[in-house]
Amino acid sequence: MASVLNNVSSVCLSNLNSNRLRTRPPVLTPISVSFTRRRLTIRAAETDANEVKSQAPDKAPAASGSNFNQLLGIKGAAQETNKWKIRLQLTKPVTWPPLVWGVVCGAAASGNFHWNLEDVAKSIACMMMSGPFLTGYTQTLNDWYDREIDAINEPYRPIPSGAISESEVITQIWLLLLGGLGLAGLLDIWAGHDFPTVFYLAVGGSLLSYIYSAPPLKLKQNGWVGNFALGASYISLPWWAGQALFGTLTPDIIVLTLLYSIAGLGIAIVNDFKSVEGDRALGLQSLPVAFGAETAKWICVGAIDITQISIAGYLLGVGKPYYALALLALIIPQVVFQFQYFLKDPVKYDVKYQASAQPFLVLGLLVTALATSH
Repeated sequence: MASVLNNVSSVCLSNLNSNRLRTRPPVLTPISVSFTRRRLTIRAAETDANEVKSQAPDKAPAASGSNFNQLLGIKGAAQETNKWKIRLQLTKPVTWPPLVWGVVCGAAASGNFHWNLEDVAKSIACMMMSGPFLTGYTQTLNDWYDREIDAINEPYRPIPSGAISESEVITQIWLLLLGGLGLAGLLDIWAGHDFPTVFYLAVGGSLLSYIYSAPPLKLKQNGWVGNFALGASYISLPWWAGQALFGTLTPDIIVLTLLYSIAGLGIAIVNDFKSVEGDRALGLQSLPVAFGAETAKWICVGAIDITQISIAGYLLGVGKPYYALALLALIIPQVVFQFQYFLKDPVKYDVKYQASAQPFLVLGLLVTALATSH
């Protein structure tokens, strides 16, 4: 859920030149996974398709990498041999805060969160489930299925560079998934739910993460479907979990947050511009590949701005004028930064744009949550 908002991770990016390949050897088709009682078996078959299979270099230039970036799991990371640091890097901790914020918004929208020890402990447990466990599972799974495209766009990442073994990656995926689902079940018991709402939300989110990254569906191959799935994973699902934990998840909130996920789609597109070369080589139809950079950048800002304006209109219509005005006030600086940075050059200024504009978007999420709680 692969990702507020896919993404905050680019805020700390440093540029890393990727190597272009001149050879076209046979490649491996997407991995298929089968389960037996004894072990997890990975199978792959060769194909004669005219695709690019890149070869990652054995070593990354550690001197030019950042230890801080390595721990956050973003580009510009130093080469690392410590397996626990590598495992942490695969979970991309920089992508956890949007999920944590989503839980905060859901708890606020429930109207039943109280600043006492029990509610704070519940919210922290829900944040752990959404962030380190299930987002960590999603990011590790995504890196596993993206190892070929990462060998083009980010050849020094742990999997394509061989810094971590195949079996270690698979083990990490399972431990994070089962840990997240187990914690979700415990939260339902703690909240006294007759129906395990949080557990089923966790199962649904985990399944969405799988079909986003893995064949045969691999939603990320389609720029529209994949980016909306990503937006929903970062906005809707953690909000739903937080609200279900402290209150009741209602149909109007489900619709409202899914609408807000269209803004998440726009944010996901921001991160597609820097991966155009690899996406095109492996046949992924991201929106910059499908429509070209000029059209895609307007689709991106349109999805972000029109969605928030629509939410403000909804709040005004249901008698929340002050919240609507607050949300509109938070949209204005986002538009300013879009023209100042993103629309000028979405690749060169993506970091500055996201660092400048996204705080206003996530504050708008909280304004909306507070409006629905009153």
